[in-house]
Amino acid sequence: MAGLDDLRIPVAMRAVAGAIIVLTDEVCADLLDEEYASLARKVVAKLARKRPSPIQSGRAPTWAGAVVYALGQVNFLFDSSTKPYATADDLSAAFGVAKATLGAKAKQIRDLTKMDYGTPEFLREDIVDASPMVWFIQVDGLIVDARQLPPQVQAQAFDLGVIPYIPALGRDGTAAWLSEKGP
Repeated sequence: MAGLDDLRIPVAMRAVAGAIIVLTDEVCADLLDEEYASLARKVVAKLARKRPSPIQSGRAPTWAGAVVYALGQVNFLFDSSTKPYATADDLSAAFGVAKATLGAKAKQIRDLTKMDYGTPEFLREDIVDASPMVWFIQVDGLIVDARQLPPQVQAQAFDLGVIPYIPALGRDGTAAWLSEKGP
């Protein structure tokens, strides 16, 4: 898992961000999974880089719980048909923060980070793969599913940062393609 240096957390924010990450890591390990913990670290790092950083004030458990709650909202954590699954009450109990407080602070986090169902940066891999919102792009004025386009067009969309990986190559194939392509 990425350390504080890898996450590009400013030195002045490392103590605060570190305290929040310790809590998100613990709860994700107990209640959710490693992928949620990794996503939570990225969200905390993004909040720590904001100027002024909103995490400078408030309690670490509130921020930690709200980060996981916000991620849970866009990743369908509260849908019992998904794995992992948890309720808002589960998160409230795990972080020791009222459910209403978590919900309100999660909204603030979603707004600050522009987190939604179509933002791959904050989505679990299985959600990215299944979500049409991530893959709809505009080509010559038409909205199309990038997964149905020729590989060379997918590569162009990936290079432009419009899609998270090249569907024709898959995640691993895209990573290999990038390493072959070079800087």
